[in-house]
Amino acid sequence: MPLSTPEPQSAAASRDTVFLARQPILDRHGRVRAYELLYRGGGSDFGLASDAPDAATARVVHAAIMSVGLETLTPGCPAFLNVTRNLLMGDLGALLPSGSVVLEVLETVDVDDGVVERCRELHGMGYALALDDFVPGSPAERLFPFAQYVKVDVLSLDAAARREVIRAAPGHLRMLAEKVETAEVHAATLAEGFELFQGYYFCRPSTFHARDMSLQQSTSLRLLAALNRPNVTVTELDDLIKRDVSLCQRLLRYANSAALGVSQRVHSIRQALMLIGQDQVRRWISVWALTGLSGSGVSEVMTMAAVRARCCEKLGAKVLGVESSGALFLLGLCSMLDVLLERPMEDVLRAVSLPERTTDALRGYANAERTLLDAVIAYERGDWEQAASTCCQLGIRVSDIPPVYAEALAWATDLRQ
Repeated sequence: MPLSTPEPQSAAASRDTVFLARQPILDRHGRVRAYELLYRGGGSDFGLASDAPDAATARVVHAAIMSVGLETLTPGCPAFLNVTRNLLMGDLGALLPSGSVVLEVLETVDVDDGVVERCRELHGMGYALALDDFVPGSPAERLFPFAQYVKVDVLSLDAAARREVIRAAPGHLRMLAEKVETAEVHAATLAEGFELFQGYYFCRPSTFHARDMSLQQSTSLRLLAALNRPNVTVTELDDLIKRDVSLCQRLLRYANSAALGVSQRVHSIRQALMLIGQDQVRRWISVWALTGLSGSGVSEVMTMAAVRARCCEKLGAKVLGVESSGALFLLGLCSMLDVLLERPMEDVLRAVSLPERTTDALRGYANAERTLLDAVIAYERGDWEQAASTCCQLGIRVSDIPPVYAEALAWATDLRQ
């Protein structure tokens, strides 16, 4: 299917767009403890660098609190937000709930007497502060009494320098290693004494297991493929879901929840399919079917897979048509199968029957599906330039992604609850 040419976007629409994503911060056990909000304000055709940092932060504050909601962006966790000197010294604190955010004092902030006094005030108001890209001996040490976190860019410092940072920091500060992109770097920083870790290392396992997939894993993969067959009927769905007792229980529990406000109790899978909707059930059961696959121990992997699936489904409808939504949802959901199963993607794809174009995209072959997945992943990581480039190839506007991403986060949050 040929890709369309994007319609012109007005300057006002571009300026009003806020590109907002998040990056997880995990503890030593792989549990999510916070999210850093990644943001960029629109101001050019690609919505990139023409905004000043202060304006971009002001917009992300508005988007997070008034539009998307911190509970959707960072459910139950604090949100790390970069703040410049002007924002630190201004009224930013009045806009943000003290218990829900961590203000990251950027390394570019000149720590003078005024900044020290302002950080003292914010600390007294209950705000948590983080010192970004900390270097021992820098003026940022004056902020130690008011900070709770020290962030260290592990790519810019070798192991000896990182250990020196840890030695220089007072014991009350929590040491956070950022830009941890591989399992090897995670293992090194873990041994060095870091407590928190930021980066996508958990998406790139250092080794793959040679053992065969378990019966449960093989069954879940077959169920996943069968659920997402084109034109699958209600009768077939009913039969597929009934084969897994735990999935039946989850679906019936939701169908009878107060959220749906049903007047009569739902007793059968077929009733649930009719009440909730066939497409919705297919997607939910697909996600639930994968929850038992993970060997990584990081629940964030499943959340990311669900968000990718929903984004691919919604954005793909603009490119390949709504009739492809099921296959595109499956594409996003399966994009992390290698991580969940700790096996090479090629091995996983040999074990499960997926649509040919989906399989090609997961193998990295160039097609519209792969470009769509790349756009979603780039946005997820805050790589706005790459997101804009891939959207251009698809014939859609990069400003189409923010509302879809926000909706996908809300959808994944509901699913987890």
